[in-house]
Amino acid sequence: MTSPETESLYLQPGRNLALELVRATEAAAIRAVPYIGRGDKLAADGAAVDAMRAFLGTVNFDGVVVIGEGEKDEAPMLFNGERVGNGRGPACDIAVDPIDGTSLTAAGRQNALSVIAVSDRGSMLDASSVFYMDKIVTGPEGVGVVDIRQPVAENIRALAKAKGVSVADITVAVLDRPRHEGLIEEIRQAGAGTRLMLDGDVAGGINAARYETRIDMCIGVGGSPEGIVTACAVKALGGLIQGRLYPQTDEERQRGIDAGLKMDYVYEANELVNSDNTFFVATGVTDGGLVAGVRRLGPIIRTESVVLRSKSGTIRRVIADHQAEKWLS
Repeated sequence: MTSPETESLYLQPGRNLALELVRATEAAAIRAVPYIGRGDKLAADGAAVDAMRAFLGTVNFDGVVVIGEGEKDEAPMLFNGERVGNGRGPACDIAVDPIDGTSLTAAGRQNALSVIAVSDRGSMLDASSVFYMDKIVTGPEGVGVVDIRQPVAENIRALAKAKGVSVADITVAVLDRPRHEGLIEEIRQAGAGTRLMLDGDVAGGINAARYETRIDMCIGVGGSPEGIVTACAVKALGGLIQGRLYPQTDEERQRGIDAGLKMDYVYEANELVNSDNTFFVATGVTDGGLVAGVRRLGPIIRTESVVLRSKSGTIRRVIADHQAEKWLS
């Protein structure tokens, strides 16, 4: 008979869960490989979804998809609200993106990832009713220094001072979209450099929070689901993330209000994910600054993944060699 303390630990996501989840992102990444550069992002995403869902069904946890492929009638698998896992083990919220960067995959470009984020049940903000979110992400130096409510030039100067570098040494990642033309100009006028991303702002945010990259800040409007996923990773890295919902129409704004979301409000990290036990797992589909993409090396398929956990503050890299014949049958 287990003690209450042991039972409580069993009901919380533990370290072994991360190593089980990485099998699901590895599978999704491998199955997406035949579609890299083929121009068919829907086929790539479909293959990755099928593979991820199959592996998640074997994982020892009781997961509810808070951020998935969409509503049930739009996405037959890994939809918002779907139960995943074998039902045994900890109760979790789960966010999935079988391919973050389907357009990147279809075009054969860098930085496509297969991603899963997990936290305690009921801790993830469900922002699915508002598609876009204005976000800012930095590393630990930005905590208490940078604020999304400040002008971008002021944030750049404050971050440069906190890091002990000149403004000219600061690089800001931004999605390359027409909506960001003014923002990009502000960054450059402030004296900082830009790193324009074609897609994949999850990788951009994580690289901004990591100490070993050339990106110091990631800002701009991207997907709300990606904001929640990024928050799970940033909490493990000790960085800063803030988000402000960005509805496109009055109808979308009202849907968000009806769902209990706050408009014109800055969500802090602990409001995006109200848990100190978050997991973030990503496997590279194509090469990028966070992880290498899937590689075929003779009889093996090599994957590289990153596993982050906020409770322990650890970052692990997992390089796995898979027998190709097991995947080609």
